[in-house]
Parts: sequence; structure tokens; C-alpha cells
Amino acid sequence: MGRSVEPRAGEHVHGADGHGACLNCGAALIGEFCHECGQNGHVHKTLASIGHDLLHGVFHFEGKIWRTLPMLVIRPGELTRRYIAGERAKFVSPLALYLFAVFLMFAVIHSVAGEFDGEGLTSTNRAAAVEKLDTQIGNAKSALAKAQAAQTSAKTAAKRADAADDVKALTMTISGLETAREGLKSDADEKAVTIADIKTGWAPLDHGIAKANANPGLAIYKLQMSAYKYSWVLIPISAPLVALLFLWRRRYHLYDHTIFVIYSLDFMTLLVTVLTLLGAIGVGSGVISITAMLVPPVHIYKQLRGAYQLRRFSAFWRMCVLVILAFVALTLFVMLLLGLGLMG
Repeated sequence: MGRSVEPRAGEHVHGADGHGACLNCGAALIGEFCHECGQNGHVHKTLASIGHDLLHGVFHFEGKIWRTLPMLVIRPGELTRRYIAGERAKFVSPLALYLFAVFLMFAVIHSVAGEFDGEGLTSTNRAAAVEKLDTQIGNAKSALAKAQAAQTSAKTAAKRADAADDVKALTMTISGLETAREGLKSDADEKAVTIADIKTGWAPLDHGIAKANANPGLAIYKLQMSAYKYSWVLIPISAPLVALLFLWRRRYHLYDHTIFVIYSLDFMTLLVTVLTLLGAIGVGSGVISITAMLVPPVHIYKQLRGAYQLRRFSAFWRMCVLVILAFVALTLFVMLLLGLGLMG
């Protein structure tokens, strides 16, 4: 299609042998790429090149992603060690991958979970939900009375058995609806006491809590935006914690630990995205929970052992400590988000 519009688009005007001048800086070409500015000597001018430029501009990954992702999943320690050692052109930058992974994670979560508007927390909507449950309970009781009458008047054993099954099913349905109704009312009463009456004595925080109670949907939205904008803060929070595990190893520096942390966050962020998608397509919560509990420690162990060339026991005890430190870092991050969200 492009050729029909531009019959001679995309040809290298200086020939295919790498001679001529660079179209960007004017330096003489002595190869496929300009040795001065790095621009490709072959400038594409086709419609397909626009799609290529789009993918390259958005992802900046190209073929690197197919080398980086498998190693990030299977051999994260080797990937970290090789990147620190200087093999940069082969792999996606850990920070570039992190920014993309965070964007993808929040996009997937927003698409799957939808936008929280806080309506479920208002007393008006709770009252409407209770009223709806009352209607369902009333309909179920009417159907139960008819089923019991049919069971009494049944003339054959088969009809009595069918009616008995209906009675049993309707009885269980009524019990479940009544349990849901009581839980909804008790939850509303509990929230009215434990959330609306919180007072910390710190005026800015109390003002933020009051605003969150008045408009919970806006508060949740602000927390989501803060989590997206300040996700990079996890890096400076986590890197010093990892450095504590290697204080007596002078060969490793804070830069090494930072690269380790970023690649680890890359994997964890992509794992959250995958688990969210699995939940959206109907994978059981038990499988997702087990995966979320087992995969991160195993990945941390493999990355520690490969990146720092540790023995099994040395990597294992560091993995156990690092899991705890990860919860500490996550707690600090959540506290920061709450402070920004409530007082912002």
C-alpha cells in the first residue's frame, strides 16, 4: 500500500554500501551507522516505518525485550550481574522496564477493577442494598411457602421428593440472604464508629480524614494517583535496605544494590499484572494466592545467588531477611501514600 503512494520511498539515497554523508550531522559514513551521532545510515520513509518508530518510541525495547524478559524470569541474578558488569546494549534498561511495567500494571488494574467511586460506603446506598435484600428475602419466602404446599399435596413419591428439594434449596437461599443482610448492617455500624470518629490530634491529618469521610471516592482516586506518580520512591527506600545485607562485602556498592532492586521490582510489578489478568479470566483465588506467596521468595533467592554469586545458605538467609525488609519498605511506601493522599 505504501509503494502505491510512494513508489521510491525508503531507499538509501547514498547507496547500500554505507558511503555518503549522514543525514543528521553530515559526517562521512563509513559503515551502517554514523560514527559521530549513531544514526542509522539507512533512513526509512515508508508507512511501515511509522509503526516501527511508534513501537520503538513507546517501548524502546525492540529485540532487547526478548532477551531481557526470559532472563528476568528464569535467571534474574545473571541478568543483574551482566548488566552491572557493562552489558548494556543487549538488555532493556532496568529503569525503563520499571516505568513501563508500572504503567502496564496500573492500566490493567484500572481496566479490570474499574474506577472506585465510593458509592458503596454511603448510608443511602447501604439502605438501598438492605431494601433490595429484604425484597429478595420476601420473594424467596413466598416461593418457599408454595414449595411446602406442593410437598404436602403431592400424590406421588417422585413429586414429593422434587418438592422437598425445592424446599431445601429455598431454605438455604433465605438463610444466605439473611446472613448477607445482617453483615451489611453490622459493617455499616462498625464503619460509622471506627472511621468517622477518628481523631489524631494533628490538624492537617484530621482535616484530610474528614475530607476522605466526606468523599471516599475522591480519596481513593488520590491514593491511586499518588501510588502511580511516586512508585519510583520504592527504589531509594529499598536500595539501602539491601545494602545492609552486604555491609562487609566491599566489592559491592550502592549502585549494584540499586540495579538489583530495580530488576526485582520489575519482576514483582509484572507478576502483579499477570496475577490480575489471571483473576480477570477466572483463575481461582487459591491458585493466585499461592503463586503470590511462593514465587517472590523463590525469585529473590535466585536473583541474590546469581547477582552476588552467593552460596546456597548465604543466599537463603539473605532471602529470608530481604522478604521482611520488603514488607518494611512497602509499609513505609504506603504510609507515604496515605500522608500524601490525606493531607494533599
